[in-house]
Amino acid sequence: MQTVAMHISNGIINGQVSAAFALVAAVGVAICVLRARGDLDERLAPMAGLVAAFVFAVQMLNFPIFSAGVSGHLLGGALAAILVGPWVGALCVSVVLIVQALVFADGGVTALGLNITNMALLGTAAGYGLAVVLLRVLPRTIVGLGITAFISAIAGVVVAAMGFVAQFALGGAVDLGNSITVLAGTMAASHLLIGIGEGLITAATVVAVMRVRPDLVYALRATRRAAGQRAPEVPVAGGVA
Repeated sequence: MQTVAMHISNGIINGQVSAAFALVAAVGVAICVLRARGDLDERLAPMAGLVAAFVFAVQMLNFPIFSAGVSGHLLGGALAAILVGPWVGALCVSVVLIVQALVFADGGVTALGLNITNMALLGTAAGYGLAVVLLRVLPRTIVGLGITAFISAIAGVVVAAMGFVAQFALGGAVDLGNSITVLAGTMAASHLLIGIGEGLITAATVVAVMRVRPDLVYALRATRRAAGQRAPEVPVAGGVA
């Protein structure tokens, strides 16, 4: 009898594809480490630890999709990226995935590269990229940031799910149905619903941080720098001055 793991289990994807994505994940994480050095400071370092702990907690909410060992769950990539940036955010999610695989047996060790690629790299990048775009067109108020976080989280979850579909198309090793189109539709639909839940949690968390310490929201600082604004924004009367 097979059990459902939190992430992709061992044997879902064949060895060759798993090894290839292990290399992709290793290169991606190495790039994140190099780029994160420029972001980490006295403000961001402790925030990264809190974000990693929060991501670990939300990923414990697990929703089985296929009996062969594939499940859906909250990811936290967009949340991490918005609060601590894409490079540190991807590292936070990667650390969570590694601990879960090695200590708690959540997700296969041979599938670790697959899971890191999908959730830490693709999901985080998609969530942050969309957040940057939305913050350029939406007002950088509490409402605007909440909408941005909600939509970005949904996008990150769905993109991560489609990463699995692509990996399965390259080297699926178990029977998840005869059609990759059906698989894609099932993963997209289920993760859209999961993404809505994650979006609500992400929006509530980011808005809570913004109300107390808007300077701790990395995405807001980044968009202000891009717009050439120097003065920090302070929340007032449901918005930001």
